[in-house]
Amino acid sequence: MEEKKVIIKTEKLCKSFSMGGMQQHVIKNMDLEIYKGDFTVIMGASGAGKSTLLYALSGMDKVSLGKVDFCDKDITGFSSDQLAIFRRKHCGFIFQQIHLIEGMSIMDNVLAAGLLTGQNKKMLAKKAKELFLKVGIDEKLWNKYPNQLSGGEAQRVGIVRALINDPDMVFGDEPTGALNSCSSTAVLDVLTDFNRAGQSIVMVTHDMKSARRGNRIIYLKDGNICGQCELGEYISGDKERHEKLRRFLGEMGW
Repeated sequence: MEEKKVIIKTEKLCKSFSMGGMQQHVIKNMDLEIYKGDFTVIMGASGAGKSTLLYALSGMDKVSLGKVDFCDKDITGFSSDQLAIFRRKHCGFIFQQIHLIEGMSIMDNVLAAGLLTGQNKKMLAKKAKELFLKVGIDEKLWNKYPNQLSGGEAQRVGIVRALINDPDMVFGDEPTGALNSCSSTAVLDVLTDFNRAGQSIVMVTHDMKSARRGNRIIYLKDGNICGQCELGEYISGDKERHEKLRRFLGEMGW
């Protein structure tokens, strides 16, 4: 079997916050490798450090101590401007609150993200149209505004925005957390399809249904990696996969 390529690596990663005059240590001396092509899921109880880790890995937040190597670059030494440029090129983000710009059509929302990297507008529009069709957003919606879409449609626009710059990694922070069951499944299907096509994904979730889509589950407890579970490629209706994940989460105290 071909050895997986490491795309993100942390060494002794620490993240602390000052609260009420005291230091709260959220991530503690964490060593972690994230692999190219994986659908990595980060789970854990509320306050375990899931989102904090996601923001540290992506350069959205500065770490307190330690090192984050991303695409063979030590991003912990980057300035805020350098991080912003790096994220535009290498990262895509999907959030629970989708953060589309209300005064712009969904097409313009996506084009705006691409134009920040200096792409040709004509080629960018072609790519956006292809991505919209892949996620099931029909042409009749392209000039609609975010408030004219359902929650599931808006989140699929968020996925297109995340993918428009061909990122090395897509980060998802509870991307289905605000969606109903049907919309959630549709969004997870889209993410699964892109992962099968080679897109690397790291997703934070508290939902077992969402977690089943990952091939690797990392469970955090009190800022540490408590355990990991390898599930392999997602196959719909795989009861053995479901039971393996259920047992693992039970062992973790989930």
